[in-house]
Amino acid sequence: MIDTTGSPATVAASPAGDDGPRPMGLRERKKLRTRRALIEAAVRLVAERGYEETTVAEIAAAADVSTRTFFSYFPGKEDVLFADSQERVDALVREVTGRRPGETVAQLLLRALRVSVVSPDATEDLTGELPSLRVRLILSSPALQARALHWLFEAQRQLTGALLASCGDEIDEPEASAAVGALVGALVNTALIRLAREATAEELRTALDRAANVALGGLAGIGGRAGADAAAPPPEAGDQTAGTAP
Repeated sequence: MIDTTGSPATVAASPAGDDGPRPMGLRERKKLRTRRALIEAAVRLVAERGYEETTVAEIAAAADVSTRTFFSYFPGKEDVLFADSQERVDALVREVTGRRPGETVAQLLLRALRVSVVSPDATEDLTGELPSLRVRLILSSPALQARALHWLFEAQRQLTGALLASCGDEIDEPEASAAVGALVGALVNTALIRLAREATAEELRTALDRAANVALGGLAGIGGRAGADAAAPPPEAGDQTAGTAP
């Protein structure tokens, strides 16, 4: 879930009532190119010189922009290396808060994950030379590791709140915290290991989906049928076996 590309969507959101996303305009495409140039410059310079030794001014110069322009895109140099991580969390939170009728806790989490994190487009953005390099930089820098840990705690807090908002009548706070912690921990650990090995998009998607299923398989004790029946449809009305132990 820690984004390693800084590649936001190439289409802009549509106004309410439109049928779909609209193509980016010239101004938006230019801003996207500048943003990507800053991210690439930051990763390359930090890899060459080290995180502490690299300055914002050097990153801006390497991207052929001013320091002022840099700060219009990112609050600081550490933020460049975690570009779009919050956007991915926001997407996951939106899916979790949009629970469908009859979904169990595990079904909800797995669907939200597959839509916002493990989709083909999302995993394509997370693979390649630059993302793998960024992961290695984070793992080698105590300062970046601390930032990653802070981000991870905040992401789990937001997801726990979203899960309670959707399933608070079935699970309590400790159960929601445990569910989110198990899922996020499995995803982050899998992503870091796979990206450090330069996994392909398909390899990463498969590994993340497998990790999520393993993590959610341990949720059988919460939300009624949350874990054991994660992939099963809700029982039909009048089903005499529903809710009985095998």
